Amino acid sequence: MRVLDHLLKSIRDAAVFNPEAQVAPACILWPDRERQWEAVIPVLQAELPELLILGDYAPDKRTGPAIWLRCAMAGYAEGVSLPKDRTPIFYLPGVSRQDLRAIESCPDNLKPLAELQYRGVIWSQINAKDWTILAYLKSEQGGLGLDVAQDNDAKNAMQLALYRLLDEDVSLLRGKRLDKDYFNTLLTGGDPIRDLLQWLDRGDAFQASRGENEWKAFIEVCKSQLIFNPDNDGLLAGATRLANHEGPWQAVWERYCEAPKRYPNIPSQIRKCQPPSKDLFWLNDDGTKDGWPQWSDDQENCLRRDLMALVNVPAHDARIKITELEHQHGLRRNSVWAELGATPLACTLEYLAIIAENTKSGLAAGSVDEIAAGYCSQGWLVDDGLIRALAQVDIPADFEAVTTAIRCVYLPWIEDSARYLQKSVDGASYPGGSCLTANTETFRTGDCILFVDGLRFDAGKRLVGYLEGRGLDIFEEPIWAALPSVTATGKAAVTPVRDKIRGKDESPDFEPSVVDTGQSLKGGYHLKKLLTDAGWSILKPSADGHGQGMAWCEFGDIDHEGHNRGCKLARNIDALILEIANRIAELLKAGWARVRVVTDHGWLLLPGGLPKIDLPSALADNKWGRCASLKPGAVSNERLYPWYWNPEQHFALADGVSCFKNGEEYTHGGLSLQECLTLQLTVTRSAVSGIVGFTNVVWKGLRCTVAVDGNFSGLSLDIRRQAGNSSSSVILGRKPLKDNGTASVVVEDEDMEGAQATVVLIDGGGSLVAQIATVIGGGLT
Repeated sequence: MRVLDHLLKSIRDAAVFNPEAQVAPACILWPDRERQWEAVIPVLQAELPELLILGDYAPDKRTGPAIWLRCAMAGYAEGVSLPKDRTPIFYLPGVSRQDLRAIESCPDNLKPLAELQYRGVIWSQINAKDWTILAYLKSEQGGLGLDVAQDNDAKNAMQLALYRLLDEDVSLLRGKRLDKDYFNTLLTGGDPIRDLLQWLDRGDAFQASRGENEWKAFIEVCKSQLIFNPDNDGLLAGATRLANHEGPWQAVWERYCEAPKRYPNIPSQIRKCQPPSKDLFWLNDDGTKDGWPQWSDDQENCLRRDLMALVNVPAHDARIKITELEHQHGLRRNSVWAELGATPLACTLEYLAIIAENTKSGLAAGSVDEIAAGYCSQGWLVDDGLIRALAQVDIPADFEAVTTAIRCVYLPWIEDSARYLQKSVDGASYPGGSCLTANTETFRTGDCILFVDGLRFDAGKRLVGYLEGRGLDIFEEPIWAALPSVTATGKAAVTPVRDKIRGKDESPDFEPSVVDTGQSLKGGYHLKKLLTDAGWSILKPSADGHGQGMAWCEFGDIDHEGHNRGCKLARNIDALILEIANRIAELLKAGWARVRVVTDHGWLLLPGGLPKIDLPSALADNKWGRCASLKPGAVSNERLYPWYWNPEQHFALADGVSCFKNGEEYTHGGLSLQECLTLQLTVTRSAVSGIVGFTNVVWKGLRCTVAVDGNFSGLSLDIRRQAGNSSSSVILGRKPLKDNGTASVVVEDEDMEGAQATVVLIDGGGSLVAQIATVIGGGLT
């Protein structure tokens, strides 16, 4: 029951009488000499239609002089109709009970009301004194019996906060000490730390959005709880104290760290302040939460210089240095500045360290099968690390530093492995073989082949992660691409009609032809005709088919994005792979029993450009990035390899990871593990989906951390008001679960604290996998 409800009942109960011995009172008089209740009278009038106010004539506000009140009580006041089943209540601001009792000296403007003290009743304390706010809250005889401070500061604060106090639940107030801090906090909205952060973020705009009383209460709370006066000390002094976060400001800092994006201007405010000397920077025990962004900037600058210094450093020394830098800077990824995107190099360093660790073991020894196995086991992590490292940086200076580190440790590793593979493979022993040695594959009704252009091995591994997160079964098979590793050659080689395709003797563009007609597959029409003639339906990118028969489908833009954007592909590749995972899920949902994911080739990606090697144009009929068809009789130092579709026709491949074109960051067509060893996937619906369960849900302020077990790969965390409605999410975006099954998200709207919600786990397709009820900021329901 609210304070307002108690107050209304108390006032109306003043008219209760014993009909056996008394007559009904004509009215209830409410004297308030100090006008303490005046500010909330409009609130009470909305609840008490019988409440009239003594004052200047304003009938629309149910206010008028004493004679008008008498007329209204008698039913003769125009425009005012009092309920017949209620006793009229007259609120008398600035009037005391004593003013009415002394009739002889009663002011003329009150005399029409004086005799009503005998025919009516007065709402007053049991000791006949007027009800003050303090008396009503504190008294156990007719009041609420609460524990209320009686100092002047508390009295002033309670009067200012009265309109908010009316909505408080009385049962929740019992057992609390209602002092100035409580009332000031209540007046400012009940969350002084949030208000302080909003003031630090918005400055004068925050003050302008608050009423005079609210601003005064805010200042009093800051003075009492934080030993800080916003008016006197100013905004920059507050920003300095937040950055230092000592004493009571530690709680403010922790709150800021829970949702720093809610206060976008605070970092710039702190940057205006003079930080302590570098030797005095404050650090947490783990070194992760220094409050000064200047410190983080200094660390980023130092890291940038250290990475740039790796130029011309031997690879083994560079790996040692990168590992040392990871130990030095890795903890900064847990800082608030990392969450705000201000530590891109520290974030990149995580993946540079992976590259450094996994390039210790080269792939330039043993048989071709052994180096392929090494790449499938660990080597692909190097390429994956390179893509993830590049995805972290945006500004040119950071990109240059990361490029320097990558070229120092990655380029020698990839160059050595490519040269060794090229040396190990001669024209007759390439493991990808030719159209003459290709195995015949069998297909069955319900098969759908999904062709993805340029799904490199590491990208295929990412795709596996997304698919496993949806509970799908995936069979992985490493496949050597057809040579040269370009789409014109490789796409046809992974079709189910490759036995009907061959290469002509003169085909400088590496486009094969239909065996029976000699028509080139260039343009795609004749390849689709071969497929349809063989009983395969062709699905458009937006069509799912009916799950019957066999289908061929093409989807994905990885190779197109790579050629167009170069290293910027790294920032977009996750979105591209997610689209592919969604497409696979749609096909399975449409009824296809198996989706076989195939690709034509991988690719090389190197920031700063691949090494350039010269091949005179006079020697080549057609020259691509990494391969070229030579003119008849031309002699070149480059190794020659037989064309997959016609082993009698040979072409030249660039040495190592070099390129026939200058400045190429992304290319393919040559012979390397990255270009030629691909991952073919066969995806089916799981007979028994993995069970995912919550093991822990912990709230710290508005940050929720969950832990799950089971098959959680590829799942993301969300918090929603309605579990099945994605638009009811209360966070900025889903958070993927980490490898250890944990994730942490922040509810940005602090007004939602205490509200019912549902913690949900979502797979890559947006489907609900698991859910558990919670209370925002307060655990499980």
